[in-house]
Amino acid sequence: MTSTPQGPTDRTGTDRASTTLLTGRVVLPSETVADGAVVVAGEQVLYAGPRASLPPEHSGATEPAGWAPGLTLLPGLVDLHCHGGSGGEFGTDTEGARTAAAHHHRAGSTTVVGSLVSASAERLLTGVRACAPLVRDGDLAGIHLEGPFLSTARCGAQNPAALVAPDLKLLEELVLEAGPGVIAQMTWAPELPGADQLPAELARLGILGAVGHTDADVRTARAALAALVEHPVRGGQALVTHLFNGMPPMLSRQPGPVAAALSAAGRGEAVLEVIADGVHLDSGTVQMLFDTVGPDQVALVSDCMAAAGLPEGDYTLGGLHVRVQGRDVRLVGSGSLAGGVSCLLDQVRWCVTDLGVPLPDAVRAASTTPARALALDGVGALAAGLRADVLVVDDALVAHRVMRRGAWLAAR
Repeated sequence: MTSTPQGPTDRTGTDRASTTLLTGRVVLPSETVADGAVVVAGEQVLYAGPRASLPPEHSGATEPAGWAPGLTLLPGLVDLHCHGGSGGEFGTDTEGARTAAAHHHRAGSTTVVGSLVSASAERLLTGVRACAPLVRDGDLAGIHLEGPFLSTARCGAQNPAALVAPDLKLLEELVLEAGPGVIAQMTWAPELPGADQLPAELARLGILGAVGHTDADVRTARAALAALVEHPVRGGQALVTHLFNGMPPMLSRQPGPVAAALSAAGRGEAVLEVIADGVHLDSGTVQMLFDTVGPDQVALVSDCMAAAGLPEGDYTLGGLHVRVQGRDVRLVGSGSLAGGVSCLLDQVRWCVTDLGVPLPDAVRAASTTPARALALDGVGALAAGLRADVLVVDDALVAHRVMRRGAWLAAR
């Protein structure tokens, strides 16, 4: 994909000799094209659509050497909630964060938000300091603070000793340490003392608020989600952290935050994070979410921890001991679920092959919807003018090749 300055150019000024043609089934935002094409030049998509409608100015684009027929082209996936991978954990050190980001990029999640678990103020400041350079370099799309303003009753794998009531001074210190626009989202429990001040403050700081790890009743949760909508930031909708996990179950006389979240999503006011790994949620629950609120309000997230991509065994998450057995990750001792090890493409595959979710819907929930939720420009779909992030899969939805910013990544 090297350029030839003397070669002919198209009407956009792009050197035609440097363009790459990718062919196969193409999953677009609004349709799937059986015989499609994607044209890439540099870091940008120039065309995505039917191969028969390929504009003449792209006739000089050539397929990569060894390009195989029968492949499917998906947009690079967008993961809003990810703690690590391949032994690296976001929030420890910069090198570990780079290792984790690279693992997920190679797995097809070409856009990743690095999630930090609850910790002391000192450790959180160290964590945002370690991840901020990756955001500035484009290796991460932002930082997600999963706490520390969370419920001890619903802390899950969060260290209860690190949880505190909302502290606006700490929040501002973290933003100042990270730099403008680096912290993208924050999970908080609305029933905590002083939590009613968070929606306005998060909006002022440009951070999308996410309700989660909460023991709130339905009225408190509804009020919190409404407050986030009243103080719009980024995509303008509220976010709910891994729905059903880290919150009480929905009962007929105690509907809790799940009912509030479903109602808000049904009105188009909230995007629901969903961990569709076959462990965190039953298949029937995931099917219900796609059937009721639809892929425009569902954002598949990995919630992966550092052991993603590594063998079964004992690891740590935020200093706590966890054990990995298959796709199951649990705290040693309490047995609480402690994140996952399934990347987003694994979840798309499970949704499509095991649950019967249409491929375009599963892909939308793993790309377009999360990109819209955080207003991440240039990613989340295959369309002219967007970033050249292409996930190439076979009929079994196994990754064949991954392109990020117009460059092919090495296989995992």
